[in-house]
Amino acid sequence: MGEESQKKSGFVVLAGKPNVGKSTLMNRLIGEKIAITSPRPQTTRNRIRTVLTEERGQIVFVDTPGLHKAKNKLGDYMMAAADRSIKEADLVLWLVEPKAEIPEAELRIAEQLREIKLPIILVINKIDTVKKPEILKVIDAYQKLCEFAEIIPVSAIKAQGIDDLLGSIFEHLKPGPFFFDEDELTDQPIRQLAAELIREKALRLLDKEIPHGIAVLIDRMEKRDGKDIYDVDATIVCERESHKGIIIGKKGAMLREIGSQARPGIERLLETQVNLKLWVKVRENWRESDLLVANFGYSKDDLKK
Repeated sequence: MGEESQKKSGFVVLAGKPNVGKSTLMNRLIGEKIAITSPRPQTTRNRIRTVLTEERGQIVFVDTPGLHKAKNKLGDYMMAAADRSIKEADLVLWLVEPKAEIPEAELRIAEQLREIKLPIILVINKIDTVKKPEILKVIDAYQKLCEFAEIIPVSAIKAQGIDDLLGSIFEHLKPGPFFFDEDELTDQPIRQLAAELIREKALRLLDKEIPHGIAVLIDRMEKRDGKDIYDVDATIVCERESHKGIIIGKKGAMLREIGSQARPGIERLLETQVNLKLWVKVRENWRESDLLVANFGYSKDDLKK
């Protein structure tokens, strides 16, 4: 009883501008592939909760969409979700890149974070890309913006500084009950994870040819009678007819490649063979539609402050 009561728990939000490596860091901390990653900004659209349970306690990480200025209904949902996550947290990890010249976007985030009454750990990511003297300059620059509980340099992609960061997180959490079962890794439905895996591969393969106006719907996910195989049907939704042609590719080559790259990840999720079929549909301006945005994984609650 005494030992159990000493275990710590809490919600930890990963905040930062798009493409600073929040999803990569969260996957590294958990040790599993949960959040999709891409070289392109604003990859994460939902508040993804992942759970780390170990001998010290339980951390529920919340990876938010990158903080940026909303340009449409989808953007409104994304920013409201991020804002709500921060307000509900016990601790904030603010991820930044190792640049001493602070971008305007980071100054806006600092302004938001100064208003909250939570401990903030500044995490300087991508330290593998610069030399140590540069990191010291970054620390000096950011110290002038906010009062931080700690400043920890890491490289999410190289797994540098991860143990130090985890130790610091547990230091700032309080003893409390677990929120999830010990074997749970995420609160995301399997269908949502599968859809995100497909979207990740599409974003990577299409590179700059298609903007962020794509979403993925899982139309069917069911096990075949008497066989250890799942049939998964999914639709990639885009905003223009010209985009549809690019996604499909010459004689369907691009769509087949998206499917072949996404299938292994879905098979690991379902722990069985998967027969994946993909379609492409056009829904003009879906990012401005409350109904379609909700269909793609957002709740009206995310717009509540």
